[in-house]
Order: sequence, then C-alpha cells, then structure tokens
Amino acid sequence: MKPAPFAYIAAGTADEAVAALAAAGDDAVVLAGGQSLVPLLNLRLARPSLVVDIGRIAGLGEIHANGVLTLGALTRQAQALRSPEVAQRAPLLAEALRHMGHAATRARGTVGGSVAHADPAGELPAVLLALDGDVVLRGPGGAERVLPAADFFQGPFQTARRQDELLVGLRLPAAPSGLRWGFHEIARRQGDFAIAGAAVTVAPGGHARIALFGVAPAAFRATEAEAALAAGAPPAEVAALAAAASSPQDDIHATAAYRRTAVAVAVERALAQAGADHR
Repeated sequence: MKPAPFAYIAAGTADEAVAALAAAGDDAVVLAGGQSLVPLLNLRLARPSLVVDIGRIAGLGEIHANGVLTLGALTRQAQALRSPEVAQRAPLLAEALRHMGHAATRARGTVGGSVAHADPAGELPAVLLALDGDVVLRGPGGAERVLPAADFFQGPFQTARRQDELLVGLRLPAAPSGLRWGFHEIARRQGDFAIAGAAVTVAPGGHARIALFGVAPAAFRATEAEAALAAGAPPAEVAALAAAASSPQDDIHATAAYRRTAVAVAVERALAQAGADHR
C-alpha cells in the first residue's frame, strides 16, 4: 500500500522542527530513522497531515561521555552498538541493542525514535528504566524539559512528550562502582519484538532495578521484586513476583499466561547474568 497524502517538511534545526510541530497540532508526526513510522504510513495505520523529517538536523546524532552519557536522538542504533563509550559506560544498553531488529534496521533506526515510539515490547524503554535514564525534550523558544524515564512512558505508544516538543536526546547517569547488569528477552525469532523481556541492574548490597517489557501497556519496574531481591530472596521468588506484577494480554503471538511464564524466565536469567544469586 501507499501512504495517505500528507505534507512534508525537512527541518534544518531542532527549533524549526518544534515550530512545525506546534503549528500543525495533533496531526503532525516526527520522522527520524523511519523504521517504525514508514510501515505505519504505508499500511495507513498512521494518517498524519504533516511529516516533520528531522534526519538532517546537525548535532542530534552525536554521543558524548562527560560524566553523564548523552546520546543524541538521531544516534543510529548501529552507531550506539559500535560506540566504545556505550560499551564502557552502559554495557546493558549495548547488549539490548544487539537484540533490536536486524543489521539493516539498526543501520537506519535511531535510539530516540525507538524511545519516542514507546512500543511496549521495545527494549530501549526498559533499558532506560533500569539505568535510571532521562529523556530530553526541546520545546518552543528552545526551552528544554528533562523527564525521568519513569515519567515519560505512559502507555502503549504513548509518552509524556507534548505535541510541540521534540525528543532531542537521552541521558544515562554514571554507573556506581560495582554495578552489575543482566538482560534477557524471549522472542519467536532473532530480531522480532520480544514476547517478554527483562533488563536488570544490581548494585553492591543488592539494590536492584528490574524493568520488564512485552508484558504490560508500557515498560515498567517491578518494584516488589526489587525489594524482595534486596531482602535476600532467591532469584526464583524474585522472578515470580515480577511475573505477578505484569499485566499481559492474549494476542496472535502468545497468550497472557505464556507471557507471564516467559517473563519469569527472562528475569531469572537476567539476574543470573548479573550475578544476583551470589551476592
């Protein structure tokens, strides 16, 4: 199929993109890498009046590591996967990127686009939650708003980004000394969206962040499971608590019951990778 008709703007700056979004209102969408948006346009599941292409905006595809690790919204997933800064400062992110799509889609897909798309089965929202990351938004007049990941994701494909704002970057704080991590997802095939998955960080002393994806309307932290792990509960009990906190639904890929089982397995394996069973 072909997309329904729409107007198109190739923004030269972030402020130009924000102005176009503000003028168009709710009928405008942002095009970054296009790996999610273009199929939706072609299937006419998205029918915007305006597409604002941000792919030519200078500076939004850069990675900076100066205490805080900052990834511009246009950072390609493949670029982040190759980055020494990401590998050193956020190895959990690097591991998650290996599971995202295929080499061809990672070459075009952007980290900002994936986060803004907020697919409940996407890896990056859960990674942001596990790493206590922030989302940077640019609004009218150059004003910036920084939101914790926990406040950004609101539901399936829904975020706290206002219509006149542009997601311009992601920030990950410096990891505390001794932080361990684990990541595991269960998918039908390599590159498919996850049926269920978990991103885990464990600090010395057992303080943990357990972020789940594919099993709720949005990625979320299983806080009861985190508390149980800190209290010394075995990984199997922690995994069971995480599964109980999920709220999956039946779909063409898996039943809700299967997703709960799968996410428990994912959590237990992620905890094992993080070494949480021999603190």
